[in-house]
Amino acid sequence: MPRALLIVLDSVGIGGAEDADAYGDTGADTVGHIAEACAEGRGDQAGLRQGALHLPHMTALGLGLACEASTGRMPPNLAPQGPLKGAWGYGVETSKGKDTPSGHWEITGVPVAFDWGYFPDTVPAFPAELTAALIERGSLPGILGNKHASGTTVIDEFGAEHMRTGKPIFYTSVDSVLQIAAHEETFGLQRLSELCRIGREVCDAYNIGRVIARPFVGSPEAGFKRTGNRRDFATPPPADTILDTLTKAGRSVVTVGKIGDIFAHRSTGREIKPNGNDACLSAAIEAMGDLPEGGFVFANLVDFDSEFGHRRDIPGYAAALEAFDRRIPEIEAALQEGDLVIITADHGNDPSWRGSDHTREHVPILSFGPGVKQSTIGRRETFADIGASVLAHLGVGNQGKGTSWL
Repeated sequence: MPRALLIVLDSVGIGGAEDADAYGDTGADTVGHIAEACAEGRGDQAGLRQGALHLPHMTALGLGLACEASTGRMPPNLAPQGPLKGAWGYGVETSKGKDTPSGHWEITGVPVAFDWGYFPDTVPAFPAELTAALIERGSLPGILGNKHASGTTVIDEFGAEHMRTGKPIFYTSVDSVLQIAAHEETFGLQRLSELCRIGREVCDAYNIGRVIARPFVGSPEAGFKRTGNRRDFATPPPADTILDTLTKAGRSVVTVGKIGDIFAHRSTGREIKPNGNDACLSAAIEAMGDLPEGGFVFANLVDFDSEFGHRRDIPGYAAALEAFDRRIPEIEAALQEGDLVIITADHGNDPSWRGSDHTREHVPILSFGPGVKQSTIGRRETFADIGASVLAHLGVGNQGKGTSWL
């Protein structure tokens, strides 16, 4: 019986979304602009990486061709240099929004047809009744921030005052999200998690997709740094995803990284949550080692988004792409006859773009495995085709949206 591995490279978009103008993102192109920057020397950083973007394994899987099909132009150094060894294409998001839940839910067969709630780009950003409820229920002396902000700059701005007063830092973005930052040691991880659980309940009335706990460490003298103990408190998907379908069919499901959080821990099977791209990829590869026949591993690699996209770090993003590319042979070595791997993304986060938010883009779809022939998947009109193809490969009927290319 076949098995499947689905890897989401968080925010690795390939440009071209037709409705990007509605999101202020016309012209955004995460992979294309990174490749161009590297070709021009803007991706160089001493001790990190130098020169042209080097992704030989993903290029052989059709990444450059997917970029060209999406935008009409081939990114520098991503043209295939030999025969391809997989099936390639690109996906078009139909969900409303350019955030993590929308992208992942659509990938698994549940496009978001409703409008998320958002907080305005004003100061204060949050309704007074929301903050009052959280202050009362969380026994807080008050809050700091209360605005749209980058997660790294907001702790630099308010970290010292937070430690002095005990007031947590509340901030948001163009996504449907409330983020709460607090010091791991002086405020406490458990207390931050409990506060975010309360926030999840309060935010339901505003149709907010996620409440995110953003712990950090450090001091005013040495500076502050976010840790890997982030937790997302998401509202559950409004309908059954392929995770529900597989679980009901008695299949083994393993989820890696923040997948469990994104799906509110519903039908997410055995959850593994290491810190960082390398650790998450290692966990996914190891999970394939003892995955039963008919099983499914679903992994998210978040560093592309959180560490480099939001921080507008072109060299760091390029280095992370190259690091992932170098490990593709490890993925191939873990496969058995009949296994299927799909590499995709959930949205874009162009590090050359203005601001610090996600960008509305198409996503690559790279499919390979021992029995996958070189072919063109083409343009898929919804991310849900990915989930439908996973179910078709595993021999489980599809009850969600999407059409399999298999």
